[in-house]
Amino acid sequence: MALLQKSEEKPMTGEELLRHPELGPCELVGGRIEPMAPTGDEHGDVELEIGTRLRLYGKESKRGRAVSGEVGIYIRRNPDTVRAPDVMFISRERDVRPKSKGFFEVVPELVVEVLSPEDRIGKLKEKLKDYFSVGVLAAWVLDPSSRRLYVYRSLSEVTVFGEGEVLTDEELLPGFSVRISDLFEQG
Repeated sequence: MALLQKSEEKPMTGEELLRHPELGPCELVGGRIEPMAPTGDEHGDVELEIGTRLRLYGKESKRGRAVSGEVGIYIRRNPDTVRAPDVMFISRERDVRPKSKGFFEVVPELVVEVLSPEDRIGKLKEKLKDYFSVGVLAAWVLDPSSRRLYVYRSLSEVTVFGEGEVLTDEELLPGFSVRISDLFEQG
């Protein structure tokens, strides 16, 4: 594909990336395209489940909104880095700009990543580092293979929730709760 850059080429911008949907799922890291594999059945179920629950929470509580589908968030400019979490939640306080057709320029409080079998921990840590560097307050990482949810408050502060537990976060999402096992049930 001609648009995949070689190391000596000029870095791509987020605006240029938006104009090239034919590249398929990818992120932009330091102006370079990083392809992402399409997700599988289980990943899609888990992503939709947590996204739906966060969306309903946002509507019912009127505290914010959830967005899913690997929506891009600008992390850095010149060269541009655009990360794409599976789901994110942004409060009404942070989400004050009108909706745009481009990537998010406002940082959400929460990002959610659902692990796929091919995901590597090193790449995940790079993404988490980027999210925290711009002001994300928490990252939830769901692992369908272990049926666990990892709540990161930083790269070094992580709480693990297993199937029999209930996730709550009164500081970030007052009134929100979900049984971990419910996130991994299909259908």
